[in-house]
Amino acid sequence: MKYLRSMQPRVRLVVALSLCCLMATPLTWSQQATITPNYKEADLRQIVEAVGEVTRKNFIIDPRVSAKVTMLSSSPMTPDAFYEAFLSILQVHGYVAVTSGDLIKIVPDATARQYAGPLGAAGSAGADDIVTQVILVQNVGAAQLVPILRPLIPQYGHLAAHPGSNMLIISDRAANVSRMIAIIRRIDQSNDEDVEVVRLEHASASEIVRIMTALTQAPRADGVPVSTSLVADARTNSVLIGGDKSERLRLRALIAHLDTPLEDGGDTQVRYLRYADAEELATKLQQHFTAQLQATAGQAAAGASSDSVSVWADTQTNAIVINAPPKMMRSLMQIVDKLDIRRAQVLVEAIIVEVIADKTSQFGVTWAVEGSGSNTPIGVTNFPDIGPGVVQIGGAAGSGGQIDPTSLIGEGITMGLGRITDSGVSFASIITALSGDADTNIISTPSIVTTDNEEATLNVGQEVPFVTGSYSNTGTGTGGAVNPFQTIQRQQIGVKLAITPQINEGDSMLLTISQEISSIAQSAAGAVDLITNQRIIETTVIVDDGEILVLGGLLEDVLRESDQRVPVLGRIPILGNLFRSRKTDKVKTNLLVFIRPKILRNSSQTAVETNAKYNYIRDIQQGRQGTGVSLMPREDRPMLPPLDESEQPDQTDEAGDE
Repeated sequence: MKYLRSMQPRVRLVVALSLCCLMATPLTWSQQATITPNYKEADLRQIVEAVGEVTRKNFIIDPRVSAKVTMLSSSPMTPDAFYEAFLSILQVHGYVAVTSGDLIKIVPDATARQYAGPLGAAGSAGADDIVTQVILVQNVGAAQLVPILRPLIPQYGHLAAHPGSNMLIISDRAANVSRMIAIIRRIDQSNDEDVEVVRLEHASASEIVRIMTALTQAPRADGVPVSTSLVADARTNSVLIGGDKSERLRLRALIAHLDTPLEDGGDTQVRYLRYADAEELATKLQQHFTAQLQATAGQAAAGASSDSVSVWADTQTNAIVINAPPKMMRSLMQIVDKLDIRRAQVLVEAIIVEVIADKTSQFGVTWAVEGSGSNTPIGVTNFPDIGPGVVQIGGAAGSGGQIDPTSLIGEGITMGLGRITDSGVSFASIITALSGDADTNIISTPSIVTTDNEEATLNVGQEVPFVTGSYSNTGTGTGGAVNPFQTIQRQQIGVKLAITPQINEGDSMLLTISQEISSIAQSAAGAVDLITNQRIIETTVIVDDGEILVLGGLLEDVLRESDQRVPVLGRIPILGNLFRSRKTDKVKTNLLVFIRPKILRNSSQTAVETNAKYNYIRDIQQGRQGTGVSLMPREDRPMLPPLDESEQPDQTDEAGDE
């Protein structure tokens, strides 16, 4: 009962109860007794004693066997299960149990292969028993398997090959030996060697064999000898392939790839382009390969070599015709494949916002005083800002002493006050007042679609005539004719947009923009002719796809004030306003130009943008269908047809109604 004292209390209780049951009944351990072992830092020799008591086995322990064991169990175990757990403990600690008759030797696993054991995994009592297995290899060299299987054998195991009998000798635990047998059986498969005849249609059999032999006869990295053979039959232009089935399949695929016509028409090929311009591309290709040949062959041989490459364009079919050697032809076709692609398009929308406020106010009084019986004025005032100038009184005013009112009336309101007489003092005054407001609010959204790296120009506006000169001949002599005429110059007013987009990697774009906005100004003050506003922006910017960027603009606030007065009199409080003239001009300009580009990479994105603009205009037309001037009976206003065919009226039903 010494081993019971080395066990945990719970184990001792279970074992004691089991022993009592055995004493009361004639049942064996394997039929009735169970044990729940739990060890913590227990000596391995004590566990061997416990296993011997439970299993009735005899053990011989090598002096080198020594270890501290921890084993935790939560469920009862039979003696056989306890023994299997004991063997696992030995394996974990580097020991093995070798059966020798009725004795079991516990020795280090490094020397286990030196002891006699079962021959073959089938004769082992358990998965952890050391066994020796001899395996006959049928189709693969046994020596070739040794370096492959060596990493799967532990250090205490043994693996050797006998080339004479093509056998493998493995010494290891039974479980690992069974696994090695399964692996060897999968590797040891017979080669399905046969001879195939592949007939060629375009390539030469001898040339194909030369190429394939150089490919297949190279030594393999794994050291396996090459078993594939290739023979050319010039009479039938066929290739005979011998070897493994997988190798034959691989070689047939390579031969099928090589057995293709060199090019349609020999060394000449016609390539139809889808997106690129044939004439432009042909010129560039010819220049590229001519320069390449000159650089490689030298100036002396360049004249003869450049004739071997010929590229010309057929504009009617947008195709290029290439005549070149096979190697040069492949290089040309690779370049064409890279260049003949669908380029992305860019929708550019410019947003122009201009808000201008122009306010003008002026007030002034003009005086004239004339002495009695004289046409010489005693005193006059003249303020140029208020327009009418000097008041003319008396005979100087016109025939009959009347004043010509056309020379006195200016802009705004003009009021006259005075006394004109032949005797005494005559005086007159003209009061002028003007207040003007001019507001401009312009929002323009020109849009244009162009291809990547292609310049596009949009010009929307009017041609406005401006008088640049005039001439009138009154005819001084007898029979003279009157031939008046004017010279007019037309100037374009509107929006001009010129843009070149360059799509970079990702979703950003480099835009070269020239934006011009011109309009007719609505000024509060008079001018000799029309006044035009002009804004020009020329810049290069980088914008992300769909983002809005401000290109530039003008924020201007201008205030002009003018105050003219008569000295001394103009400074008199209240009454001084009768001897002064005031004018104020205030102009506030807010102008900003924005731009929003959007990349259209495929037809779907293009259709979405087109449909949106199309339906927007159609909705406006539908909203105005019932407004405006009445048309003829049963006549509708012109309207865009619907894009969706389902919206179109059924012609069959209309025909039936008629």
